[in-house]
Amino acid sequence: MPAAATSGGADSKVRAIRILLFAASVLIGCGGFVLFLRYGAADGLDWMDFVRAALILLSTFWLAWGALQAFAGLTTKPPLPPRHDGPLISRCVVLVPVYNEDPAATFTRIAAMDASLRRTGFGDSFDIAILSDTRDAAVADAEKRGFLRLLTMTGGDGRIFYRRRETNRGRKAGNIEDFITRSGAAYDLAIILDADSLMEGDTMIEMVRRMEADPALGLLQTLPQIVNAASRFGRIQQFAAAFYSPVFCRGLAMMQGRTGPFWGHNAIVRVRAFAESCGLPELSGKPPFGGHILSHDYVEAALLARAGWSVRVDDDLSGSYEEGPENMVLHAKRDRRWCQGNLQHSRLLTAPGLLPWSRFVFVQGILAYLSPVIWLVFLLCSIAAPVFAPPVDYFPIEGWRWPVIPVSQASQAIALAVCIVGLLFLPKILILMDASLRGRAADFGGAARAAGSVVTELVFSALSAPVFLMFNTRSVLQVLAGRDGGWPAQSRGDGVMSLAEAWMASHWIVISGALGIGLSLLLSPSLLPWLVPVLMPMLLSPGIIAWSSAPARSALFQTPAQSALPAVLILEQQFRKVWQAEDKAARITAA
Repeated sequence: MPAAATSGGADSKVRAIRILLFAASVLIGCGGFVLFLRYGAADGLDWMDFVRAALILLSTFWLAWGALQAFAGLTTKPPLPPRHDGPLISRCVVLVPVYNEDPAATFTRIAAMDASLRRTGFGDSFDIAILSDTRDAAVADAEKRGFLRLLTMTGGDGRIFYRRRETNRGRKAGNIEDFITRSGAAYDLAIILDADSLMEGDTMIEMVRRMEADPALGLLQTLPQIVNAASRFGRIQQFAAAFYSPVFCRGLAMMQGRTGPFWGHNAIVRVRAFAESCGLPELSGKPPFGGHILSHDYVEAALLARAGWSVRVDDDLSGSYEEGPENMVLHAKRDRRWCQGNLQHSRLLTAPGLLPWSRFVFVQGILAYLSPVIWLVFLLCSIAAPVFAPPVDYFPIEGWRWPVIPVSQASQAIALAVCIVGLLFLPKILILMDASLRGRAADFGGAARAAGSVVTELVFSALSAPVFLMFNTRSVLQVLAGRDGGWPAQSRGDGVMSLAEAWMASHWIVISGALGIGLSLLLSPSLLPWLVPVLMPMLLSPGIIAWSSAPARSALFQTPAQSALPAVLILEQQFRKVWQAEDKAARITAA
C-alpha cells in the first residue's frame, strides 16, 4: 500500500469543500420542498402534495449539486501537481482496445500518436498495443491487413503490437485485464485509450512525469475534448465540452481530491497498482444487474482508492481528445449502456472496504439516471393531483354568508420555477462571464461569438432535454424490467438522419407528449401552460433530432481545436489521406 495515501483520500481542504457543497445542495433542496408545500397549501394540503414536494426536494438537490460543482471550479484553483524532470525512468504502454471498429480510422489515429511520440524524443519509452475484441470475422480480417499497413506506415520498429482474443469475456475491462495479466509485468505505466481517442505525444510525456513524481498516484485522468464533430448536435456537444467542462472538471477535482474519477479512457495507470487492486468480480445473477460489470471504470477507481492509491483528475492537461456521437439517437444508444452500468452499481454499494466517498460516487451515478425519471414522475403526479385533492371548502366559517377565496400562491410557484431554471442556466452564464473577463473566450471566436454560442446551446438544451428525458426514462425502465442492453459496437460516421428515420426512433415520444397534453386538458387545464416547455419539444422530437443531425454550417460553436488545429490531428489527417490514397490505388489495380 502506498505510504502517501490518506484516510478516505481527502485532506482537510477537500473535506471542507465536500461538506460545504453537500450542505448547500441539501439546503437548496429543502428550500424547493418548502416553496412547493406553500404553493400546494393554497387549496389545502393532501398526500399528493407531500409526494410531489419530496420529488422536488430530490430533483433540486441534484440540480444544485451539479451547479455548485461549477461554482467550485470558478472559485478554487488546484495546486500545481508535482512532476519529474529529466529522462523518463518508466516503461509505458499505450493500450488501444477495439471492438468491431473501422480499422482505417483506428490505425491512422495510432499512426498519428506514434509519430507525435517520436517527435518528443522519448518515443522509445513507449509501446503501443492494439487489443482486439472484434467478433465480426470480416472486420477482424481487415484489422490484420490494416495492422501490416500500419507497421509499414510507422517504420515497423517493434514497438506496435496487435492481438485478438478468442473470446471477449469481460468486454473492455476483461480485454485490459487479459493484457495486464499476460504482459503487464513488462511495463511500469499504461495509458488506456478508446478506439476513437487521440492524444498528443507531449501530453503522454507529461502524464508519465506526473506519475513518476508521485509514487502514491495509481491513476491520473485527463479531461478529453471532443473533436472532428460535423453535425449540429456534434458541434454543440463539442463546444460544451470545451467551454464548460474544464470548469466543472476543476470543481470535481477540488471536491474529489485523491479519490477522483476514472472515465475508462484517456488516462494513465500504474500497472502494479492496477494489477493488484482492480480485479473485477462477476456479479451473481443474470444481466442487467448480474454478470460482468459494464461501467467498470468507476469501480476500478474505487478499488484503487480502497487499496490506498490516489486517483486524480488534472483539468490542466491539454492535448487529450476523443470523438462523440453525431446525433441524439446515437447519444441515447450509448447512454443506454451507461445507464445499465450505473444502475448495476447499486449491487456494489455495500461492497466491503470501499471508502465512503467511493460509495457516494456510485450513488451520484445512479442519481444521474434516476433524476430524469423523478422529474417525469413529478409531472405525472402534478397532472393527476386534482383527482386526489379534497374539495375546496369556500364556506369554512359557520354562519358566514360570503365565500372565503384561498390566497393565491402563484408567487411561490414562480419563485420555485426561477430557482430551478437558475440552477440549470446560471452556471453556464457565469462560465461565459468568467471566460470573457479572463480572455479565455478569445479561443472560442471572441466574447460576442462565445456568447452567441452559449445562448444557442442553452436554447437547444431546453428543447432537447425533454427528448433525452424520455430516452433516459425508457433506458431505466428497460433495466428495471430485466432487459440487458449488452455491449453494442460504437456507431460512428456522419450520423445524418432523415425526418422519417427520426420519426421511427422517436414516434413513441411524440405519442407520449400528445397523451400528456390530453391528460393535462382533462385533469389539470390550468397546468398546461407550465407543461408546454416539456410537452411541445416531445411533439417536435422528430424534427429536433433530424435538424440537429444535419451538417453544421454556422460560425458559432468554435473551439480552440478548430481555431488552431492540434498537431496530432494534423498528423491524423495526413495519415488518413495516405491510407485513402492506397485504398484508391488498390481498387484501381483490382479493376
